Amino acid sequence: MKKTDVLIIGGSAAGIVAALAGKSNYPEKEFLIIRKEEKVLVPCGIPYIFGSLGSSNKNVIPDAVLTNKGIKIEVDEVISIDQNEKVCSTAKGTEISFEKVIFATGSTPTVPGWLKGANLENVFTISKDKIQLDKAFQKIKDCKKIVVVGAGFIGVEMSDELNKLGKEVTLIEILPHILGLTFDEEIAVQAEEVLKARGVKIISGVGAKEIVGDKKVREVLLGNGEKIEAEIVILAMGYRPNTELAQKSGVKINERGFISVDGYMRTENPDVFAIGDCAEKWDFITRKPSAVMLASAAVAEARIAGMNLFMRRSVKTFGGTIAIFSTAIGDTAFAAAGLTESAAKKEGFDIAVATFEGIDKHPGTLANTHKQKVKLIVAKRPGVIIGGEVVGGASTGELINIIGLAIQNKMTVCSVLVTQIGTHPLLTAPPTAYPFIKCAELIVEKTRSAYK
Repeated sequence: MKKTDVLIIGGSAAGIVAALAGKSNYPEKEFLIIRKEEKVLVPCGIPYIFGSLGSSNKNVIPDAVLTNKGIKIEVDEVISIDQNEKVCSTAKGTEISFEKVIFATGSTPTVPGWLKGANLENVFTISKDKIQLDKAFQKIKDCKKIVVVGAGFIGVEMSDELNKLGKEVTLIEILPHILGLTFDEEIAVQAEEVLKARGVKIISGVGAKEIVGDKKVREVLLGNGEKIEAEIVILAMGYRPNTELAQKSGVKINERGFISVDGYMRTENPDVFAIGDCAEKWDFITRKPSAVMLASAAVAEARIAGMNLFMRRSVKTFGGTIAIFSTAIGDTAFAAAGLTESAAKKEGFDIAVATFEGIDKHPGTLANTHKQKVKLIVAKRPGVIIGGEVVGGASTGELINIIGLAIQNKMTVCSVLVTQIGTHPLLTAPPTAYPFIKCAELIVEKTRSAYK
């Protein structure tokens, strides 16, 4: 029987960071990652292998980031865990004993049971499996008409990437607008306009009812009776936590299908941890259960688990997911953190909202200057920021991270007004009109009486 101190099941972002954080904090311990994949892909880079990168080989995380630290990797599948004996069994017939085990088993693409025809040839989901994605890529190269079902981030990014290849892409979304679960309507509409201008056909407000064909897909039937011709259909209808192994091993699963954990990412068994897409989430603002699955949240959880495997090296438990999203459609980026205005109202918050539009360089006559729009959602008393949305150029990704940091640290708009920032003409908005600060200023002006 093999032995290890820490067994990590799953080798994507969460598993990698948990191993690195754990080894850093407990260098005397042995860490072993067991994963099913021969090669691990950068999760967020997957849509870009179809257009910008041109190959999945350019989106691979090198094993050296782990092996150089003394972390072992085995390509195998864990099929059972005995929590009491602390032993796992694998598909290759290996038994491994451990002190601690971390479930980092990720998520699986959702294919609704009611969607007839989802098993036809040339119908694909976007998984993290390199072999499956390579097969899809080869089929896509030889076709022209592609239908993407679902306009969340994966669906939008896939549509834009396939459009770059010169394909005729139709994006179907049952909500009124694309990215409708992440952005307020005016931002979602703006994203929609940019994607349409780039050549993607968008059909919103109606969902796919059936995928039609004999052995191979021929068309997609919509809920309103319309038929869309298709040689390839890509289902981007969400993901579900991959928790079958945990459930079979007696680990508690919550009502949403996620592994139940505490603030240190421990299950009811203090020697069993869960992180990433398979672990339950709580919204940072509302404290309600959340189904958000993000690599950024997964690696934060992984660091907490890795730090606290054998002793409490940190009393800072995971405070919940802020849900920080970003994407780019062409050279226009869209990002969000925390609650949208509509979500905040639905939750009953007494809010103040403002939007400021400036530029991301100064002066605005510099080459490649973009407009930069910032929207903030603030709980009026005591003026704490609970959400933000940004539209702009490449700096949008980092600006939303600043807003996310402000949310996590419960900053008020008044504290934002006196925040010291570094600016440079080629890199940032001007210090006199930094959109994040100016937006906070607008909210203070709107609600001045609340801060007297």
